[in-house]
Amino acid sequence: MSYLRLRNGKFDLSRPKIMGILNVTPDSFSDGGQFFDLDKALKHAREMIADGADILDIGGESTRPGAQEVSAEQELARIIPVIQAVRAISDIPLSVDTQKAEVMQAAIAAGVDIINDVRALQNDGALAIVASSKVAVCLMHMQGEPDTMQIAPHYVDVVGEVISFLADRVEACRLAGISDDRIIVDPGFGFGKTLQHNLELLKHLGRLTSLGVPVLAGMSRKKMIRELTDCHNESSAAGSVAAAVLAAIRGARILRVHDVKPTVQALKLVTAIEWMDS
Repeated sequence: MSYLRLRNGKFDLSRPKIMGILNVTPDSFSDGGQFFDLDKALKHAREMIADGADILDIGGESTRPGAQEVSAEQELARIIPVIQAVRAISDIPLSVDTQKAEVMQAAIAAGVDIINDVRALQNDGALAIVASSKVAVCLMHMQGEPDTMQIAPHYVDVVGEVISFLADRVEACRLAGISDDRIIVDPGFGFGKTLQHNLELLKHLGRLTSLGVPVLAGMSRKKMIRELTDCHNESSAAGSVAAAVLAAIRGARILRVHDVKPTVQALKLVTAIEWMDS
C-alpha cells in the first residue's frame, strides 16, 4: 500500500514518513512531564513540524513497562486541548495514542486523523468507533499488559506470532468495514518482548509487509536502544536514528520517533539511495 486514506484524502507513503512523538503525560519512559503543560506541548509541536515531521502522535497515557492506566477523563483533559491547539495552527495529520473507545471518539471529533492503539482495537467499542469514522488506525501487537508485559515474555516464533496476531486484527477491521487503505500495523517493539525478540522483529520486519498494509516502526529511545548502545535516554538519539533507518530499509513506511530532525536528515540520505529510481 503506497498511501493511507485519511479523513481529508490520501496520505502518500511511497517513501517513509516521520511520526513525531508528543507525550502529554507525567510519566512516559523518555520524556514524561517534559511537555505536560499546554504551552510547552504546542511549542514542541511547532518545533517538530519545522524539523520535518509528517505526522504528530499525541499521547495522554503512558504505556511504558509497569505503567498504570489513567481514567478516560484524565486522558481527555490532557490531550484534547493539545489536539485543538495544534489543529488551530497546522493541517499536519494528527494521531492519538490511546486504547479507550471514549477517548478515540472525542479525539476524532477534535480533529485527529489516525487512532494509534496498543491494543489493536480489542477494547469494547473501539472497533465500532473507528469503523464509523473516516480516520485511519494503527494496530499494534502487545503480549500481556503494560504493567506486566516485560515479566518473562515468551514466544516460540516471535515474528510468526506477531504476524499472525496482526493478520487477525486486520481481518477484524475488514469485517467491520475498515478498508485496507485505512490500516497500519505495528509489531510493538518493547511491548512484551525481550531484546532478542526485538532484534528478530527488526531483522525480519520486511515479512510484515505481506499483510498488505503499511508498517509502522517505533523503537525511539526504547530500552533495546539503550541496552545496545549503553546510553541513557538523553544520549540515545544516534541509536534511535540507526534503528529507524534500518526499519525504513526493511519496509517500514512510518517511523515513530522523538528525535525528528536527525531522523529526517538520515532518512533523506536513505531515500536518495534506496528510492533512487522511483
